Amino acid sequence: MAREKEPEAAAEAEATPERSYREQLCDLNGIAQPLASRKLTRKLYKCIKKAAKQKQIRRGVKEVQKFINKGEKGIAVLAGDTLPIDVYCHLPIMCEERSLPYAYVPSKADLGAAAGSKRPTCVILLKPHEEYEEAYAECLREVEALPLPL
Repeated sequence: MAREKEPEAAAEAEATPERSYREQLCDLNGIAQPLASRKLTRKLYKCIKKAAKQKQIRRGVKEVQKFINKGEKGIAVLAGDTLPIDVYCHLPIMCEERSLPYAYVPSKADLGAAAGSKRPTCVILLKPHEEYEEAYAECLREVEALPLPL
């Protein structure tokens, strides 16, 4: 029975073509700053995939908010196409108050997929771990180099 579902999922994936980075930029909301470049977005997705295998991510607004309040360190990755923005507009302020680096990526569907989920997610807290420490350090450097919004 599980084998019957696999071809359906593959056909469904083919029916919805993958959107390019430029096409995804059209759906951004007004607060999506600092936005990760195409190259940084790919690096963040790869790092999130590695972190998900090690169970080193926090997913969703409530969980991320809870662990930011507890003082957990990492990189907050927010989806720029989340509407309404009231859902998560307080998170960048919380990150700035706690000197936690954050960046926006264009797609919540891609962010959820990078975390190994079929559902889209609007925010992920990426925690450091020795298994992917080089990739994490590179992402951290680039995210910290992004200019913060005024």
